[in-house]
Amino acid sequence: MTTALPQGVAALVGKASDPEFTAWRRNIIRLGGCTNPIHLVGAATVYDTTTGAALLSYGSDVYGGRLLTACGNRRATVCPACSAVYRADTYQLVRAGLVGGKEVPEAVGGHPQVFATLTAPGFGPVHTRRERDGHVRVCRPRRIEERCPHGNPAACRDRHPADDPRLGEPGCPRCYDYAGAVLWHALAGGLWHRFGLELRREVARRAGLTRSEFGEVARLSYAKVAEYQRRGLIHFHAVIRLDGPDGPGSAPPGWATVPLLMAAVRAVVGRVRLSAPGAGVVGPRVLRFGTQVDVRPVTSYGRSPGERPASAGAVAGYIAKYATKGAESVGAVDGRIHHARDMVTLPVRSHVLRMISTCWWLGGLPEFEPLGLRRWAHMLGYGGHFSTKSRRYSTTLTALRQARADHRAEQQRTALGLADHPTVTIGEWRYAGRGYSPEAALLAASVREGGGLHGT
Repeated sequence: MTTALPQGVAALVGKASDPEFTAWRRNIIRLGGCTNPIHLVGAATVYDTTTGAALLSYGSDVYGGRLLTACGNRRATVCPACSAVYRADTYQLVRAGLVGGKEVPEAVGGHPQVFATLTAPGFGPVHTRRERDGHVRVCRPRRIEERCPHGNPAACRDRHPADDPRLGEPGCPRCYDYAGAVLWHALAGGLWHRFGLELRREVARRAGLTRSEFGEVARLSYAKVAEYQRRGLIHFHAVIRLDGPDGPGSAPPGWATVPLLMAAVRAVVGRVRLSAPGAGVVGPRVLRFGTQVDVRPVTSYGRSPGERPASAGAVAGYIAKYATKGAESVGAVDGRIHHARDMVTLPVRSHVLRMISTCWWLGGLPEFEPLGLRRWAHMLGYGGHFSTKSRRYSTTLTALRQARADHRAEQQRTALGLADHPTVTIGEWRYAGRGYSPEAALLAASVREGGGLHGT
């Protein structure tokens, strides 16, 4: 008795007898396991820039009719392979701004730099896991008879395990300010921008300088990432650094110290404010950061007694880790919602669904149209970038990607015997779809399981 092979396996076995199998297989393996590659059709020619002679021509027919290129998606839930590359690039970018490298001088490691966490404010009590000295504490220690206006208990005497599905859920959904939470998300990027402006003013004031004088002797640079918390709101984690006026290559002035920078961050977080639109619909909302602020030195340079330093590698790894995550990490969805009816079948918990529904409701009102809340409903209202940096913090993702592309091109030129020729490649490629056939998907999955990397 024979057993029928699964569709993908049968197709892969059949493909192995194809004369173009080797080129087809190489075309997939070089993507390192990308889950949703882009298909290109076209051709290119390599010319000698000295003589103008055509040295090599190739087209998509060499790759079985389609040239595949990686999707490049940063989110781990969408494409683990491409997100791993993105995470590695982000790590190098952040670390270079802390200790040097990638054309950033090593002297930058001696500049005052701190790792700050800016939290979201509270919009109502939620179940949380509290620990002290390794012991889990009671969630909400209130009197048993204490009730909210809707009759729900204000106390929670449970000691929640780490995997408790109630974590992040409000004690009373009717008390929770969903409109405020969604508006805070929508304007969190504006709050960060205002924080940056105020921080420059505060540092200048503590140094006894005007804003224009500060710009002549010093510069603030940063790299940050947004991390979703279980309650569905983001925290900003940021490296903030004080340089000389020309960035990481110039020494900061003598008054620039870690304690001064830490004190300035803490002072500014508490006074940044932003008024939300739509006061006539949901009432006035003055948005601010939360009261919980963590600021610590990245190195021991200028460290105050009792401060906990954070190593450069740990900070870079932390930021890189969350650069590949989105709202799906707290139970939301990783794709846009196009119709209200789609919310009926969303596989999300109640709290997340209420935030999505609030985005959809407010997003349909003219007062909130500029915020694009329906467009970002799947992100619970947050439409900002997840990882950003100031212009002179360090290198760029574009530069890192170009360096990798140049390295691969040089490897290819050497393999083709063209290393001694100055060349230029001219071609035309057109988009022709994306994804895998069943047999290609099976091969790509084996590459991912084997830990394959782009360019292999």
